[in-house]
Amino acid sequence: MTTTDSQNPSGSKGPKGKASRVFYGWWVALAGAMNMIVSSGPTFQAASTLFRAIEDEFGWSRAVVTGVASFGRFGGALLGPLEGWLTDKFGTGKMVLVGFTIGGFGLIGYSQLQGPVQYYVLYFTLSMGFSIGGFVPSMAAVNAWMPHKRATAMAIVIGGSSLGGVFVPLIVWGINTYGWRETTFVIGLITLAAGPPIAYVAGKRAPEYGDLMAQVTKDKSDDSKPLTQYDFTGKEALRTRAFWSISISHTLTNLSVGAISAHIYFPLTDENAVNLSDTSAATILPIMAFASFSFQMIGGFVGDRINKRSILPVLILLQGTALVVLAHAGNYQTAVLFALLWGVGFGARTPMLHAMRGDYFGRKHFGVILGMSAFPMGLGMMAAPVIVGRVYDNTGTYVTSLQTLAAFCVIAAVTILFATKPTPPTKQKR
Repeated sequence: MTTTDSQNPSGSKGPKGKASRVFYGWWVALAGAMNMIVSSGPTFQAASTLFRAIEDEFGWSRAVVTGVASFGRFGGALLGPLEGWLTDKFGTGKMVLVGFTIGGFGLIGYSQLQGPVQYYVLYFTLSMGFSIGGFVPSMAAVNAWMPHKRATAMAIVIGGSSLGGVFVPLIVWGINTYGWRETTFVIGLITLAAGPPIAYVAGKRAPEYGDLMAQVTKDKSDDSKPLTQYDFTGKEALRTRAFWSISISHTLTNLSVGAISAHIYFPLTDENAVNLSDTSAATILPIMAFASFSFQMIGGFVGDRINKRSILPVLILLQGTALVVLAHAGNYQTAVLFALLWGVGFGARTPMLHAMRGDYFGRKHFGVILGMSAFPMGLGMMAAPVIVGRVYDNTGTYVTSLQTLAAFCVIAAVTILFATKPTPPTKQKR
C-alpha cells in the first residue's frame, strides 16, 4: 500500500516530557557503524594482512590463501535473501546477537587452525556469522528509521566499515609483535563483547509510518518534507528494471571491492609490484579508510540533496581509475594516489547505491530486497579473489586483473543509468 514515508527517528521522550534532541535513528546509525567496524575488520579491511601472515607460516599458494575469502563469501551470497527475510521478521537486534556470537567464536577457533581444510571451515563460519549479524540487518534498521535522510544515515553505517581500516596498523603491529594467532583470538573476544550492546541499540523497532510523520511534523529542527512512498514486495521489486540495473551495477563495482579486500596488501608489498615495506604498506590502508569514510559522509549528504543517478557514473569511473593507477603503481606516492582515488569513487558511490534502493522500494520489505540484491553481488565478490589469485599464480602480476576489474567499472557506469524510479504496481493497473 502507499504510505507516508517520513519520520523523526526519535520516538522517545526526555525529561519533563520534552522530545529528545537527538533522533533515535541517528543512534541506530551509529550502532550500525560500530557493527561495521567490528564485523568488517577481520573479513574485509584486515583480511589481506592476515592472509599474508598465513602465507608466511604455511607456504600455501596465493590462490589457496586468498581463496578462503571467496569461500567465506559463498555463505553470505547463499544466505543473503534468507538474512533479509529473517531481519524483516525477527528484527535487527536478534540477528546481530546471533551473528556476532557465531563470528566471535569463529575467530577464536580460527586462531587455532592447523591445516587448509580447517582454515576454510573456520573462515566460512566466522564470515557467515558476520554476514548474519552485520551489513544487512544494520542497513535494514537504518532504512526503517531514517527514510527522510536515508543516504546520510546509510553513509554513517558504511563509514564504519571504512573506519575499520584505521585499526589495520594496530592489527599489523599485533601480528608482528605477538603473532597472528594471538591477535585473531583477541579480536574474537572483542566481537563477543560488542554484540549485546550493538544489538540493544540497533534492535529497537521503528515506529509505524503515521507516528513517524507526526514526530517529523512536531520537530522544527528537521527540514525534511514528508515523502509519499510505496513499499514494494520482493516479487514486485524483481519485476522492475531498477532492481536489476542497481543489482548489476553494484555487482560489477563490487568485484573489485572483493578483490582489493583480499589482495591489497600483496601488490603493495610484492617485489615485482609497489614493493613497500610492511610498515609503509600498513599506512596505505588507513589512507584508504580515511578517504573512503570522508567521501562516504560527503556522498550521503549529497545523495540526500541531488539526483543520485546523475552522479553515480562519475564516481564509479573514479573507482575504475583507481584500479588502473594501482596496476601501474611503482612507488609510495602512486600508492597514495590510488588510495585517495579509491576513497572518492568507492566511498561516495556506496551509500548512494544503497539509498537508491530505499528511495525506490520503500522500507517494509527492504531487508528481503537488499538480500536478493546481495546474492549476485556476493557471488561476484566470492569469485573475484580466487580468480585474481589464480591469475597471479600463473602470471606473477596483478596488472591484467586490475585492468579487467576497471573495465567492469566502466560497464557499471553505463548500466546504472537504466535505474529509473519504478512505478508502483497499483498505479500501473489504473
